Amino acid sequence: MPHFDRPSFRVRGKIFATLSPEDRRGVVKLTREQQELMSAAEPKIFGPVPSWGKHGWTYVHLQFADADTVRSALTTSWRNVAPRKLIETAAKP
Repeated sequence: MPHFDRPSFRVRGKIFATLSPEDRRGVVKLTREQQELMSAAEPKIFGPVPSWGKHGWTYVHLQFADADTVRSALTTSWRNVAPRKLIETAAKP
């Protein structure tokens, strides 16, 4: 389901990521602490979205990120938004 004409990724109806192919970036939902850590560790890849960054929304500049970094950011974002029971179910072998 699009969000502001961009592809969005949801869990139980809540957005955890969006994609902006024309800008070669995505946006993920992090906690402020996660956002600060990731932005400090990889400032070319991660940065707060203007205005929405104070709520954890964070740019992922795809041209600078490898697949493992993007996968990790998406997984973290999904876990931040998903209901606890779903996270527990997904973690079971």
